[in-house]
Amino acid sequence: MKNGYLQAYSALAESARTEVAIIGGGISGALLAWHLAGRGIDVMLLDRRHIGMASTSASTALLQYDIDRTLSELIELIGERAAVRAYQMSLAALDDLERNAKQLSLDAEIKKVPSVRFAALKKDVGDLEKEYTVRKKYGFDVEFWDNTDVAKRFLHQAPAALYTQPSLTADPYRLTHGFMADAVKRGARVYDKTEVKRVEHLSRSVKLHTPAGIVTAKKAVIACGYESVNFIPFKLVSLSSSFAIVGEPIAAQGDIWYEDCTFWNTADPYIYGRTTSDRRVVFGGGDEPFFNPRRRDALLQKKTAMLERKFTQMFPDVPFRTDYSWAGTFIETPDGLPFIGTIKQLPHTYFALGYGGNGITFSELAARLLADLLTGKTNKDADIFSFDRKTGRKGR
Repeated sequence: MKNGYLQAYSALAESARTEVAIIGGGISGALLAWHLAGRGIDVMLLDRRHIGMASTSASTALLQYDIDRTLSELIELIGERAAVRAYQMSLAALDDLERNAKQLSLDAEIKKVPSVRFAALKKDVGDLEKEYTVRKKYGFDVEFWDNTDVAKRFLHQAPAALYTQPSLTADPYRLTHGFMADAVKRGARVYDKTEVKRVEHLSRSVKLHTPAGIVTAKKAVIACGYESVNFIPFKLVSLSSSFAIVGEPIAAQGDIWYEDCTFWNTADPYIYGRTTSDRRVVFGGGDEPFFNPRRRDALLQKKTAMLERKFTQMFPDVPFRTDYSWAGTFIETPDGLPFIGTIKQLPHTYFALGYGGNGITFSELAARLLADLLTGKTNKDADIFSFDRKTGRKGR
C-alpha cells in the first residue's frame, strides 16, 4: 500500500451508548456513518483493525454501475421491474459517490471514464447484442462494437464489445478515510483497534461486547465485508479469492489505452483492468471459488505470472512490469446483488453484505438505503435487496 496510515483513531476505552452502532471501518461503514451523521443521527463506528485496512485496501476500485449479472440475465432471475431498478440505483449510486467526493474535495483520485466489456469468445457476441438492446431500451448510455470497431480502438482483437458510460476509478483507501473524517466532523464517533466479540440482541436494543466494555445501541449495522458472514446464523453466500497486479509507472504521455477506460470481459472468471493517476496499470482476475488464506496466498506467484501473460496478450505495446501483486477475498451472491436489510432472527440488526465485483458502488447504494431504513423513512426499493427475496439459480 502506498498510503500508509492516513488517520489513526483511538480504541474504545469504556462502555458507551449510541443510536446506531456500525461494525466495520471500510468503505461501507464510512459511507453509512457519513450519511447517518449528516441526518443528525448519533452514530458510533467500531473496527478491530485500523480504518480501511481489510477488504477495502485490497479493492482494485473499478467503480461501475454494471452488476455481476447482466441486465438481461437479472431480468430473467428477478423480473423486469426489480432488475431495471437495481441497475438504475447502481448508476445513481455511482453518480452520488462522485458528486459527494468532489463536493468534499476528497484527495481520492476520483476520475470518470468510460467502461468496455469485451467478448471473450465468438459465442458471447449474441449475449452482448442482447444486453445492448435491453440497455438501450431503458435509456442507459451504451454502444455496441463489432470486431472492426474494437480493432480501431485497441490493438488486440475481440469479437465484440459493449462501450458504456460512466465508470469511475479511485483510491479506495483514501476515499474511505475522506468520508470517515468528514463523518467525524458531522458528529460520528470512530474507534479502531476495537473488536466486537459478541452481539447481544435484546427486545429494545443491541449490546456490542468489546474488551473495553459494552456499546449499547438502539440499532446495529454489520458492514465488515466477508467477515459479516460470521454474524449470520445460516449459509447465504459464497466466498471467493481474487488476484491482482499493479505495474510500475509508465513514462510515455497520453492515454495508456483507449480513453483510459476501465475494462472487463465475458470470461468466467473474468479479467479486468484500469489505470491510475500516477500512470500505473491495475490488472486482475483469475478468481478461485474458495476462501482459505494459506491456500490463496500460495497461488499468488502462479496467478501473477498468469495475469502478466494475459495483459501482454491484450496490450502487447504497453510496457508492463509488475511492481507488486496481492490477493483478496470477496463475497458472491446467487443473483449478483447485495443483501441489505434485516434478518428476523437478529432483532434491531441490519446488514450491508455481499458485494461481488461491484463493491464500492454497492457500498454507496447500501449506505443510502440503510440511512432511510434506520431513520424510519420508507424506501420502496428495499425489497430488491432484502434477505427474503428469491435469488434465482446459483450464481457463477
